[in-house]
Amino acid sequence: MSTTSRFDKFLQNIKVLPSQRTAALTSANAIARKLHSRYSDTPYSDDSRMIIGSYGKGTAVRPPRDIDVLYFMPYTDYSRFDQYRGNGQSALLQEIKRLFQERYPKTKEIGGDGQVVVVDFSTGHTVEVLPGWLATGGGFLVPNTHDGGSWQHVDHNAEIKFVADSDTQSLGNTRNLIMMMKVWQTNCSVPIKSLVLEFRSTSFLSAWEYAKKSTTYYDWMVRDFFGELVGKTNSCHTIPGTNEKKHYGDAWLSKAQSAHARAVKACEYEAAGKDLEAAYEWRKIFGSQYEF
Repeated sequence: MSTTSRFDKFLQNIKVLPSQRTAALTSANAIARKLHSRYSDTPYSDDSRMIIGSYGKGTAVRPPRDIDVLYFMPYTDYSRFDQYRGNGQSALLQEIKRLFQERYPKTKEIGGDGQVVVVDFSTGHTVEVLPGWLATGGGFLVPNTHDGGSWQHVDHNAEIKFVADSDTQSLGNTRNLIMMMKVWQTNCSVPIKSLVLEFRSTSFLSAWEYAKKSTTYYDWMVRDFFGELVGKTNSCHTIPGTNEKKHYGDAWLSKAQSAHARAVKACEYEAAGKDLEAAYEWRKIFGSQYEF
């Protein structure tokens, strides 16, 4: 198989199937409907929620991960939890968690960013539920349970647009690059946030001279992306729509260095017409979804 056909097949293997997308949306809508029945007395519509994260940005990969849903809470509940003497944000998440625990026993509050409740469906899907309110001037206010609790300003519309605009400019390569890097993240157990991969992919393609080329150039794209990534330890990027900085850290550096070295070797094999040897190197990065 040629470089082009192997990367085309790889992309085909990692893109979420329509049936998987439907199942994920069904789970997310079931959660939104349950919240709506508790917090609103109006008929439910999909306008009551927003799909965010990888499904919202079009960067979800196989095997399916979780689906993120932002549910728009009534303003009366903002006042109720804002007036808590203690951590009202934690109280909000605990209330939502209790709402789902009887039907979904594996429901839990996530320990990572302190913003969401995770509902684990028996089908294998998990839904990360983020309650929030539309903010004056744009974006949303969401709970942050850390350091005694606070309301955090986020703008998921801006994040989605950020990826979409880059994907348009790169003729579809931004989302493909992000998806491939997510597969590397999983296959090599890389301790790097998906948001960092998004920021680095968009920044890289904004300046890469072959950003609008076809999958024929994907061996170079992966190689050069890793080459740039290893130089970005402890850097940061402003989260779209906010003044908040996302710091990259450096826990992933050794994994990125290894991936870059393998990509360099793979590109050398590609240039020499050694397709099988090249494919073996790519598979060390991406795993069995990269076929040869």
